Amino acid sequence: MHPYRTHQCGQLRPSDVDAPARLSGWVHSKRDHGNLMFFDLRDETGLTQCVIDVSSALFATVENVRVESVLTVTGKVLKRSDDTINAGLPTGEVELTMDEVVIESAADVLPMQVASTEEYGEEIRLRHRFLDLRRDQMQKNIRLRNGVISSIRRRMIEAGFMEFQTPILTASSPEGARDYLVPSRLHPGQFYALPQAPQQFKQLVMVAGFDKYFQIAPCFRDEDARADRSPGEFYQLDFEMAFVTQDDVFAAIEPVLAGVFKEFGGDKKVTDTPFPRIPYKETMEKYGTDKPDLRNPIEMRDVTDTFRGSNFKIFAGMIEADDKVRVYAIPAPKGGSRAFCDRMNSWAQGEGQPGLGYIFFRDGEGAGPIATNIGEERTTALRESLGLTDGDAVFFACGVPKVVASFAAAARTKVGTDLKMVDEGEFKFCWIIDYPMYELDEESGQIEFSHNPFSMPQGGLEALENEDPLDILAWQYDIVCNGIELSSGAIRNHRPDIMIKAFGIAGYGPDVVEEKFGGLLNAFRFGAPPHGGSAPGIDRIVMMLADEPNIREVIAFPMNQQAQDLLMGAPAEVEAERLKELHLSLNLPKLKKQDQNSDGNGEDSSDN
Repeated sequence: MHPYRTHQCGQLRPSDVDAPARLSGWVHSKRDHGNLMFFDLRDETGLTQCVIDVSSALFATVENVRVESVLTVTGKVLKRSDDTINAGLPTGEVELTMDEVVIESAADVLPMQVASTEEYGEEIRLRHRFLDLRRDQMQKNIRLRNGVISSIRRRMIEAGFMEFQTPILTASSPEGARDYLVPSRLHPGQFYALPQAPQQFKQLVMVAGFDKYFQIAPCFRDEDARADRSPGEFYQLDFEMAFVTQDDVFAAIEPVLAGVFKEFGGDKKVTDTPFPRIPYKETMEKYGTDKPDLRNPIEMRDVTDTFRGSNFKIFAGMIEADDKVRVYAIPAPKGGSRAFCDRMNSWAQGEGQPGLGYIFFRDGEGAGPIATNIGEERTTALRESLGLTDGDAVFFACGVPKVVASFAAAARTKVGTDLKMVDEGEFKFCWIIDYPMYELDEESGQIEFSHNPFSMPQGGLEALENEDPLDILAWQYDIVCNGIELSSGAIRNHRPDIMIKAFGIAGYGPDVVEEKFGGLLNAFRFGAPPHGGSAPGIDRIVMMLADEPNIREVIAFPMNQQAQDLLMGAPAEVEAERLKELHLSLNLPKLKKQDQNSDGNGEDSSDN
């Protein structure tokens, strides 16, 4: 017999009755029934009930064993009586006698209960993540993550992609987020950077003559946490293809994503391929965001002309003062009660807005201050154009699109959610395409890249030379599902002349481009194929499939919101000798007085 187990804890069945068995696992729970004591022994496969009689010579040995101690139990498989069968467990028809017991590891008093569904704060969960990971939901989430990654890898290989590994220590690159820097011992004063993404390397793989690349890639960005973004590091399905158009990229990745979501999404519907494509301009007009949740059927409408020259002076005055101002209408079917409209107005004020204008319809006409001010004719035309009727309402957001769009989008989400219009039983995918290549910084007047600077402009060099930069579209695209951006991608700019021209329009001279992206640019001078790709976020995919509101629930060892690893104690100070070896000295900020006082000893740690 194996020294630890003949079976795992979730394997015993009625067919094993009367056979000897040995199990090893953690004590999930224990119950004292007087003459009998029951232990639920757990491993990754499930639970088995083990039983010991008070008359056993081993009883004193196991009586005081704490939960989460590790035991090896040898005994005989017994059939449970009909009235003690646990139909909720696969092993619920049997139990194991505790004829031999080895305490492999005794647990101390637990800082958090594993068997409990009690909610614990982030601090205690992450500090004791090894315990947190033993809990049933976390076990399910991490197993789901493993299954998703295995499925993605299989699907990519079957589609003809070759898996690569790219460097973790690389050069700093201005790609939109802060780098994590690593000092070089051999080259004093110089630093490596952890990759924000393997962007340049995967493009170099294309230049090297490989046709289809993919990688389950770790990415490192020194940025703040969000519910759908883990600080420090995350993983993405990075892929790149040579000699492809945008259509080719979409056709390659859509079956992978749709297949994974169908495989692990339970009963939820998944958008059929090909996924809908929505131009950037259209999505901003209809949804106020380039991450639209299409489960919400509400579409905004530009109704600026309805208010232009009207007696609703607030909107009319803003429109007259600035021709960029737009008024967005957010229809609210069945939301036409004063109570609901007042709740929406209060919500808007909580969002830092002065309020949220509205009209609600009853008895064949519009009601509310806006309807009164714009008059019956405009109100009727508005209602008819939006397809609204009695019992419905419409809300309005007014301002410069760049500023007001996000608020209008939030209002759309709020209306759709509160009126229960969002279909929770669906994963709804779309592509956002035709991003503008450039945008104007209103304060500086400088033209800047709006999305990805390495994208090929639609129209190529001719467009850069002859068109207004603000009119140029790029071969850029995002994958969005249920209002969450899963990835950005692009058909890349593979020509040095186009790249230098594109960066020049954004204010970067050839010398800057050579300095920052010399490796990639130089490679392009020796024969680069047209290529493109994308990089869906692994963590976000798993978060959605697990139906978790926070990305940390699907990562084994995440950092907290302050980018700290509470389990391992990172980041941490290092010895002075290590700093000397790396030719580094610290110039720490002075602590504020209140921070010094909260230290407990009043010492300024910046002096250490």
